[in-house]
Amino acid sequence: METDKGTDAGTGTDAGTDAGTGTDAGTGAGTHTDAALRRRWAVTAAAAGADRDPAPYADRLLAAWAEPQRRYHTTAHLADVLTRVDVLAAHAADPAAVELAAWFHDAVYRPDRSENEERSAALAERALPELGIDAARTAEVARLVRLTVTHDPAAGDTNGEALCDADLAVLAGRPDDPGAYAAYAAAVRAEYAFVPDEAFRTGRAAVLRRLLGLPHLFRTPYGTAHWEAPARRNLAAELAALT
Repeated sequence: METDKGTDAGTGTDAGTDAGTGTDAGTGAGTHTDAALRRRWAVTAAAAGADRDPAPYADRLLAAWAEPQRRYHTTAHLADVLTRVDVLAAHAADPAAVELAAWFHDAVYRPDRSENEERSAALAERALPELGIDAARTAEVARLVRLTVTHDPAAGDTNGEALCDADLAVLAGRPDDPGAYAAYAAAVRAEYAFVPDEAFRTGRAAVLRRLLGLPHLFRTPYGTAHWEAPARRNLAAELAALT
């Protein structure tokens, strides 16, 4: 169940919940700059144990996040997820691993492909040892990236809960921006512009129903308290509009 990704190999059968415009795409990430993200990456890499210059890796990651096929999986989405990770950091057993996983979780992204998470995890498995990050943390980062296929962390997986909640927080919109969710939904459609309208509506509706059928969308106490109810309202309203 890809609750956060695009389509089912371009058919529109999983027209996801994590798909923008290259701007803020309703995520509420606000203003962000590549320079700020590079500074953050340097701090994160050092905290995770890197002993080599992290700058070239920031360049490659930010270039990947800025690829032209992206409409939501952009640096704006990255910045937003990192902001949400900050909110949830105290919940995680290894906040540095969670933050690294946020950087890598959509580093490889093609909306017409289904292996994005696996390829992103493999990228982390290659890059992090080169930076000098130890094998255990590298394995944890890769595991977390792969977890974003399902957004279904096991009970007690606090790292997984923090990352998945941060990634899905876009569903809750923003209390200070009533149009945030609508912009996000429009961004999803833009990312899958190659999918015909009828197929997209059918696929997107199926994703929304599946999400609404889950016993809970968020696993952290903060996510449950602050994001669950507005996310369900937004999902239900979008489903009603589609059907």
